[in-house]
Amino acid sequence: MRLPKHIGIIPDGNRRWALGQNMEKEDGYIHGIAPGMTLYRMCREMGIEEMTFYGFTVDNTKRPSKQRVAFSNACIDAVKVLSKEHAELLVLGNTNSPMFPEALLPYTTRHVFGKGGMKINFLINYSWEWDLGYRNGKLGAELASRDVSRIDLVIRWGGRRRLSGFLPIQSVYSDFYVVDEYWPDFTPKHLTDALEWYAKQDVTLGG
Repeated sequence: MRLPKHIGIIPDGNRRWALGQNMEKEDGYIHGIAPGMTLYRMCREMGIEEMTFYGFTVDNTKRPSKQRVAFSNACIDAVKVLSKEHAELLVLGNTNSPMFPEALLPYTTRHVFGKGGMKINFLINYSWEWDLGYRNGKLGAELASRDVSRIDLVIRWGGRRRLSGFLPIQSVYSDFYVVDEYWPDFTPKHLTDALEWYAKQDVTLGG
């Protein structure tokens, strides 16, 4: 089966999942860590070379403070768990903002955990405007995410069919697969179904 080299992950639906479990919205984020690690390990075993996970966006920081604290802490905890695995982590996002977690600053240059191997990119306090240096109607001279490769497949949980600003340059020719279930309800079948679907796509890159 033809596999993508780089998979983008949009783990949406944490708040809606929490409400369905009679929890507060902010309680959903912590339940997204275990699914992320299961997905990472599956992709590592398959030989996927690179993965990019959407952590939170600049727009997300407009949410109530309890939610901001919850998703920031969940991202920090996710990195702590990943640090015990074999991976090469790069955290990308606007570090000139108080919304960027100070604990993640050391990972804004690629950091090797264990024996290294799969590249993991984690978008934290990210926005496409920041990435492209977009100011006053003009683009900047350099792409902030220039060290991230082109994405072959984007998978989004939560049923919504939009990229929400996810790496617009790298995803320009990505195939886009939507899982209707919420991210905390991740199952391995979600990934295998997405990969089987991807293998059937006619990848021409416009040619």
